[in-house]
Amino acid sequence: MNQTSQQSMHISEIRDLANRFSADAIEKCIQLAMENKENPCYSASELEDAMNVMAKANFVKSQMEQGMSLAEAIRDLGKRIRSVQGD
Repeated sequence: MNQTSQQSMHISEIRDLANRFSADAIEKCIQLAMENKENPCYSASELEDAMNVMAKANFVKSQMEQGMSLAEAIRDLGKRIRSVQGD
C-alpha cells in the first residue's frame, strides 16, 4: 500500500481523536505510548502507526483550539504534509 492511501485511511481516525480528546489529553496518550504503556486514545499494531495518528490528531486539535474548524485543520494538516513530502 502506498503512503498516500495509507494516510487517507487514517483521516477518519485523526478526525475522531481530535473530536474526542483535548490536545493535552492526546499529548499524554503520546507520552504513554512512547513509554510502551496502554493509552486511552488510540492503539495500533505498530507503535509507529499509533504515534503517527496521535501526532496528527494532536496537531489538528491544537489548530481547532486556536479557532480553526475541523475541516480547516484537516486541510492544513494535509497541506503541511504535502509541502514536506514535496508533492
